[in-house]
Amino acid sequence: MYWILFISIALISWAVSALMEHRFKSYSQEGIALTGRQVAEKMLRDNGITDVRVTCTSGHLTDHYDPRSKTVNLSEAVYSSANVAAAAVAAHECGHALQHAFGYAPLRMRTALVPVVNFASRWVTWILLIGILMIETFPQLLIAGIVLYGLTTLFSFVTLPVEINASQRAVQWLEQSGITDRQTTPMASAALRSAAYTYVVAALASLGTLIYYMLVLVGRRD
Repeated sequence: MYWILFISIALISWAVSALMEHRFKSYSQEGIALTGRQVAEKMLRDNGITDVRVTCTSGHLTDHYDPRSKTVNLSEAVYSSANVAAAAVAAHECGHALQHAFGYAPLRMRTALVPVVNFASRWVTWILLIGILMIETFPQLLIAGIVLYGLTTLFSFVTLPVEINASQRAVQWLEQSGITDRQTTPMASAALRSAAYTYVVAALASLGTLIYYMLVLVGRRD
C-alpha cells in the first residue's frame, strides 16, 4: 500500500513538472516589450520599493528573492528575455520582495523556520534510518526523527500561501501595468499556477512520508 502511494506521488510530481516545463517553454515564445530585468525593476519602482536590487544569476530555474541581501535574482534566460514566461517569473519574484517589504505574515513565519529546517534537513534522513533500525531498543530516536521531519513538512505547507500570494500579486500587477493584455495575462497566470502545483505536490509528498514514519512507529510499538 505504501509503495502504491509513493509511486502515485512520484508520477503526479513528474506530470506536474512536465506541465510546468511545457507551459514555460510555450509562453517563452510569446514576446512582450520588456525584458525580465525591466519588468522586475518597474514592478519594484511602481510599488515604492527602492532598496531592492535586480541581479542575474546562472543556471536554469534558479530565480529567487533573497531577503537577506534584498536582491531579486533572475536566471540568465529570464533576466534578458522579453516574453510572457520571463515577465511572469520576474514579477513573481518581485511579489516576494513586496511580501517582505509589507510584512506578509506567512513569509515571516517561513523565514523564521529556515534555520530550523536547514538543521533538520541535514540530519533527519540519518536519524530516521537509524531510528527504524533501533526502534525496539531506542524508539525515542525515531520519535525525534519524526519531529524533525514534521518541521520540514510544516515548512512545505507554510510555503504554499507564500508562493500563491506572490503569483497573485504578480499577475494582478502585470495586468494593471499593461505589460500583459487580455490575451497574455491568462498565459502568465497559467505559467505561475503550474509552478505552484509543484509546491502543492511537494507538500503532499512530505505529509505522506511523515504519516508513513508515524505508522511505522505505531505499528512497531503495538
